[in-house]
Order: sequence, then C-alpha cells, then structure tokens
Amino acid sequence: MGCSGCRVRFNFGKALSRVSVFFTMVLIFTYFFYCLTGLCDSAPRTLYSQQTLDRDYDILDDNRRVLDDLRPSPRLRTQLPDAPSHRNGTDSADTEQVVDAPGQLPHQTSDSAKESAQSNGIPVSNTFGTKTFPQAIIIGVKKGGTRALLEFLRIHPDVRAVGAEPHFFDRFYDRGLEWYRNLMPRTLDGQITMEKTPSYFVTKEAPGRVCTMNCRTKLIVVVRDPVTRAVSDYTQTLSKNPGLPSFQSLALKNSSTGLIDTTWSAVRIGLYAKHLENWLQHFPLSHFLFVSGERLVSDPAGEMGRVQDFLGLKRVVSDKHFYFNQTKGFPCLKKPEGSSRPRCLGKSKGRPHPQIPSEVLQRLRDFYRPFNHRFYQMSGQDFGWD
Repeated sequence: MGCSGCRVRFNFGKALSRVSVFFTMVLIFTYFFYCLTGLCDSAPRTLYSQQTLDRDYDILDDNRRVLDDLRPSPRLRTQLPDAPSHRNGTDSADTEQVVDAPGQLPHQTSDSAKESAQSNGIPVSNTFGTKTFPQAIIIGVKKGGTRALLEFLRIHPDVRAVGAEPHFFDRFYDRGLEWYRNLMPRTLDGQITMEKTPSYFVTKEAPGRVCTMNCRTKLIVVVRDPVTRAVSDYTQTLSKNPGLPSFQSLALKNSSTGLIDTTWSAVRIGLYAKHLENWLQHFPLSHFLFVSGERLVSDPAGEMGRVQDFLGLKRVVSDKHFYFNQTKGFPCLKKPEGSSRPRCLGKSKGRPHPQIPSEVLQRLRDFYRPFNHRFYQMSGQDFGWD
C-alpha cells in the first residue's frame, strides 16, 4: 500500500517535470520563431551588443556627413560681389555644386533631397562645419610671396585654408570638382575657405575652369618685380639641381644679340599683363586683388589690411603679429600663445641669390618695362618696378 503511494507520487513528479520541459521548449521555439520572422526588433535594447550600437551610430554619422556636404556656404550670399553669369547660365553662388563622377560638370543640389532627409529624421546640422568650394583663391605668382600671404591669413579665425597646393585647375582637373571639394577643410558659418596654387595665373585653361566652379570666386595675385622674381625662381631650381646652366645662358637666346628667351618659364611668368588678359576674359577686374610682394615684406600689416578688406573680413591681423627677421630678410609671425618660438617660413625661403651680371639684369629690365607699364594700367596700380 505504501509502495503504491510512492509510485503514484513518483509518476506525478515525472509528469510534472515533463510538462515543465515541454513548456520551456515551447517558449524557446516561440522566441526563435519571432526572431526569425523579424519581430524581435521590439526586444529590449539591452539585448543588443555594444558593437551593434556603435555601428548604428557610425551609420548615422555617415548620413549626417553626407547631408552636411549638401549644404551651401552662406558666406557668398553676404560678402561676394555680383558677377556676370557663367556663359552656360549654370553658375549660382547660392547653391552647392556637386558632380556625379570625375570629369562631369557640376549640377545643382535639389532642395527636395534636403527636405527628404529632414523628413526621415536625420539631422542636417554638423557642429564641425561643412566642406565648400573656396570662395577665394591665391592664383599667383610663383616666388612672389604667396606662401607668406597664406600663412599670414591663417592667423585669422575666419579663414580656413588648404596647406598644400591642390593644383586642381592645372594638373588634376580630370579628377572632378567633388574630388577638389573634398580637399577643402571644414568651415563653420561665417568662415571662408581658401587655397593657393601660384601656377594657376600662368595656366591658359585655369580661368575658364575656375569660372565653371564659381564665377564669383575672389582672386588674389601676389606680384613682385619680374626681374627679381626670375632670379629667385632660378635660385630655387638651382638648389634642387646644382648642375643647372647659368642664369644668363637660360635668360638670353644668345649672348651676342641679347634677345630674351621668353620660352624659359622663369622669364615667361613675369609677363603679368599677358596672363591677366587671359583671366579678364572670364572675371571682372573687381574680383582681383593685386598684392605687392615688396610691400608684403616692408609693411606686412598694411598689405594684410587690404587683403582682409577685400575678403570682407574684420581686420584681425595687424602690426602686433609681425616682427622682421634680419637673418632671413622678411617678416615672421610673433610667438603664438603656447608656442616656444616664433613662426617663420621654412629654410627654402630667403635663400641668398647668386651673382648675376649687371648687364643681363639691365637687359631684363628693359625687356619687362613695356609689359610692366601695361600691367600697371590694367590693374590700376603702379608697383614702381622701373
């Protein structure tokens, strides 16, 4: 009798255990079924790994960057002067220009794309700014003082500039405008983007290409006595190639006639009037600022005042930022806060020039004189090189 009761209790316990296992299996299969059908998205966030969360935030950041890049810079609307429309009628400073692939002309970004993105709940603002095409470019000239000007401008809090020379409009144009824009630093509202490539000024195709990007671009040309500039150009090349022929053998077609060889780039660059004529076919004179390379050395604050005015910037860079380095022979920037020493241009700047026969230099001055006078008339400035 007692043993029968034990067997009943034992069988009841086994049955209860089997029922528990059965319900547990049902719950597990139900859970997997819901997951496989995609319904487990409603599961608590704690079920997601931290890795998945990081991935989601990365995707949102990428979307945010893409949408930020669609935003046009507001700077042009308030500071850049009006200019004739591009000959194709497609230029607009108020709308960002984007290309689909390298080599294609830019098309205008539609507002519907931005509105669609906003309606999807993806934020369009970015506290780190946006990449825009440069509103101002230092287009020349080589060995005129362009590097010094750019370094002086970078002191200004409202200027963001590319450090290296992009050479987009003369060497890498086939890579497309979008590639070029991605080279630019990010800027905040109220800041302007700049770059400098001195070879643009002497490149025949550059003016039309810059105008294709934006015919309202402001253009800065740093010019210097073309004779001194040619000697400086030769000095730089000589430092890289010690076996270079003498200056006079390169500058003159032959020593007996004394004719100047204009095919030599060091001479050709100094024909400022000819190069400016090419640019004036695409841009009005009001879009140019001609900076004196000599005054940039003797009075950097004064020239920088003109540059800041031209760019529509508050005059921040002033006398207090400069001191004259007697050894190098040009101004340097005073020691910034948190730095142990002042900032001067590199060793490649301020090299001593080789001795050039005075008669060769005089022949060059005579050669350049009519071109200089023509440039004075075109630019409206007398640089006093004669």
